[in-house]
Amino acid sequence: MQRKQFLLLTIGGIVMGLVGCSPKENTDDKTTSATNTSPNSASGERVKIGFVVKSATEEWFQAEWKFAKEAAEKNGFEVVCLEAKDADQTLSVLDNLAAQGAKGVVICAPDVKLGTAIVNKCQEANLKLMSVDDRLVGADGNPLAEIPHLGISAYNIGKAVGKALAEEMQARKWNPSEVGAIALTVDELETARERIRGAEEVLVENGFPKDRIFKMAWKKTDIPGAQEVAATALTQHADIKKWLFFSSNDDGVLGAVRASEDRGIPATDVIGVGINGTSGVNDFKKPTPTGFYASVLLSPRKHGYDTAEVMYRWVTAGTEPPKETYTEGTLITRNDYEAKMKAEGLL
Repeated sequence: MQRKQFLLLTIGGIVMGLVGCSPKENTDDKTTSATNTSPNSASGERVKIGFVVKSATEEWFQAEWKFAKEAAEKNGFEVVCLEAKDADQTLSVLDNLAAQGAKGVVICAPDVKLGTAIVNKCQEANLKLMSVDDRLVGADGNPLAEIPHLGISAYNIGKAVGKALAEEMQARKWNPSEVGAIALTVDELETARERIRGAEEVLVENGFPKDRIFKMAWKKTDIPGAQEVAATALTQHADIKKWLFFSSNDDGVLGAVRASEDRGIPATDVIGVGINGTSGVNDFKKPTPTGFYASVLLSPRKHGYDTAEVMYRWVTAGTEPPKETYTEGTLITRNDYEAKMKAEGLL
């Protein structure tokens, strides 16, 4: 009897192994997979590609994964979603993908300076490579122009942030000389630098004093990290009662807003404008408005679905993606975010 049960369990395990991965997230190793049962390679096996991001907990990357899986379901390939938080994990997940027989990988690396190491690893494993969101750079700090990239028109998006800040400040009839601005910066990333530059330039063009824009290095790039950094700036400039907040994404602005709340600054005296839209929407849903006024909604659909699909076509048909593709965004507020996010498939 025991032998019969053992044989049944063994056969069941083999069958489950042949079925493939569930499309639900595996929270133990931050790996997810989506498949379609139609074969699409000469051997009759599904083509497999990887989609690697630097944080599995950020809503932006979760949305990218979601849309990458939609592309896989529609086109009949398999996408393996993996997290890589540092250099060691990055090289490890590339080895993982190669061992699984993947043919290509889309990556947003935790450090763009890993570019050369990533390229070398992919060449060794015969993995086609495309970057998304953050562009890989070489040892000289210059972008790796030979690697196809889908990114964000960072400077223009930054300008949209600056325009929203300036217009809302004018609508509230604030005197710029009495207002301070906190910019949480991540100077290691070109896209982050460009977003800040665009916002700053538009503010100054609209009469905001440049010396009242306080740039604060944001090293721990999450909301608590931003909250800590912004709290320091608010303490250093306690005489300023009205504030503008901007950063390279929603989390930076949300952290600054939380810091202002801790200090008892009324939401009516704060204008925060983020980028991404996916995190800031939680403040829009609150019954009472917070200092998080608006966000520039980007398109994780394009960054997830389109990159996965073009990688699949590259692997199967030899159609290489364009070397550079850039997306822009749409301003959302608590008054219109639902309609605009539904149009992007986010609600």
